[in-house]
Amino acid sequence: MTCLLDFKERKRPLMQPGQYTELFFLDEATALAAGHRPCAECRRDRYKAFLAAWPEKGVKAGEVDACLKRERSDGQRPLLGVDQLRTLPDGVLVKHLSSGTFYLLLGGDAYAWSFSGYGARQPLPTLSGQFRVLTPASTVAAMKNGYRPDIHPSAVSR
Repeated sequence: MTCLLDFKERKRPLMQPGQYTELFFLDEATALAAGHRPCAECRRDRYKAFLAAWPEKGVKAGEVDACLKRERSDGQRPLLGVDQLRTLPDGVLVKHLSSGTFYLLLGGDAYAWSFSGYGARQPLPTLSGQFRVLTPASTVAAMKNGYRPDIHPSAVSR
């Protein structure tokens, strides 16, 4: 799940055995690409919006988690050409196979991902080759159904 860094002034030690393993992501789009979903407690509104956009209606968190776990581990992430990338919604992350560069898709353009933020806007037609879709298929479907992930300001402020 993706949680807020600060919630009700709670403090907890990191990396405790038998507890959730804390992972830190650049933004929600990156966390979603890694197969996570919004937390039902600290991000309640985002959680509700995510489930409302989920491809199956009336689904429960455990079912979503099981689906995302399957999709993270099945190794079946599709390969697409540049023309097919245009069919994907904003917020999807892809990997360019020949260069190994990760890109965020946003507004018909691609932004190179890094740990510190996104690079300059690159129009999709300037890219070529094959791309692996990193965002799980069910999350892509939720995005197509209207879920809009939070995106780091380095992409949205350009």
